[in-house]
Amino acid sequence: MKKIGSIFLAILLVLLLLPVLVNLSLKKDIVQVEDPIIEKTSVGKTIQVQKKETGEILTLDFEEYIKGVVAAEMPASFEEEALKAQAVAARTYAFRRMKEQMAKPVETRPSFHITTDFHTGQSYLTMEELKQKWGNNFYSYYEKVVKAVVATKGEIMVYEDEPIEAVFHSTSAGVTQSAQEVWSLDLPYLQSVESVEDVKAPSFIQQVEFTSEEFLNRITECLPEIVIAKENIGKQIQIIERSSSGYVKQVQIGNQILSGQDIRNILGLASNHFTLEQEGDNLTFITQGYGHGVGMSQYGAHFMAEEGKTYKEILQHYYQGIRIENMKKYE
Repeated sequence: MKKIGSIFLAILLVLLLLPVLVNLSLKKDIVQVEDPIIEKTSVGKTIQVQKKETGEILTLDFEEYIKGVVAAEMPASFEEEALKAQAVAARTYAFRRMKEQMAKPVETRPSFHITTDFHTGQSYLTMEELKQKWGNNFYSYYEKVVKAVVATKGEIMVYEDEPIEAVFHSTSAGVTQSAQEVWSLDLPYLQSVESVEDVKAPSFIQQVEFTSEEFLNRITECLPEIVIAKENIGKQIQIIERSSSGYVKQVQIGNQILSGQDIRNILGLASNHFTLEQEGDNLTFITQGYGHGVGMSQYGAHFMAEEGKTYKEILQHYYQGIRIENMKKYE
């Protein structure tokens, strides 16, 4: 009887403790899933960032800001070495903007260092915005971004002891452009380099189609002084100069000569590496690459990382002659 009683008591204890054990196990699993690596990487520096949408100025820890830039500017699904390269480029770009602002007289300085408008600054997303963007992938993606920023903490690119203009773009046309070709800036580290793997990028070839009327409306809205006939518009558009890397430098439309970048902006083209086809009343612009084409190609960085290149090798390919240093040396 005692033996039976002991067995009964043991079974009763198991039944009583089972819900507690299951609950503890579930809590442990939840913590593992919902607690990503969010290592603080503060370097004791803050940056003032103006949000493009609202005009609000955020005061952010510098390295925490870089996490939000990397997450906004490069797909988190990319290779880790590409994300590291993006972190160094973003950090260099922001650090240079800060130094430029601080060099201005106090009375002419804006109340922020950089904006989230990618045309004049860098894209940036908050944690809440990233949760909306990534959904169920938030924790795994954010962990990758954090690791990339932590691994490169404080690192920037310099040329002749000055932080460089670390511009970047999504996809080249198989070769990047020099800063001279796009902005008439002779920067030795921003030269045209090969990026042949970019042909595999989903954004490599795109096309935009306009009717003759749509095209005329776009052009005359931006250039009201242009003289162009409404008939045979295609024959009145002539590419008159390309760069050595194949990007369009100058186009004549009617009586006006425009840069390839002007046409890209007016028509909303993916890049200024384009050809034109006309069929009937329709004009089709076929582009290669995505972005201005200067500096690091993000897809090119991803493909180089897939081939085993390190982030330093990637950066030294796209930014010629640079060194990677700690930014504390240049504060």
